[in-house]
Amino acid sequence: MTAAETASQPYVALPMRSHTILGVCEALGEDFGINPAWLRIPFAASVLYSPLGAIAAYLVLGLVVLGSRLVFPRRVATVSADPKLIDAANSEAEVKLAA
Repeated sequence: MTAAETASQPYVALPMRSHTILGVCEALGEDFGINPAWLRIPFAASVLYSPLGAIAAYLVLGLVVLGSRLVFPRRVATVSADPKLIDAANSEAEVKLAA
């Protein structure tokens, strides 16, 4: 996905995304700059070991993430996509590619 495609999509809050449960692992991954899969794997393994403990830990972390997002709200950068600028950038990239 290109930057222009990402910028044109509206921002959806983590809990409302279709590919997350509460968005805890994704939110922690964003906050600490790591891939959320590295957090999801231990959580999945802990569900096999102790389901009640894993669910409790997930909910507690969800409350921590919710609290941190309420205290320190995220600012979503809005990018105005001017068609003239996009066409100019694409033509420059094509010229560099052709050379």
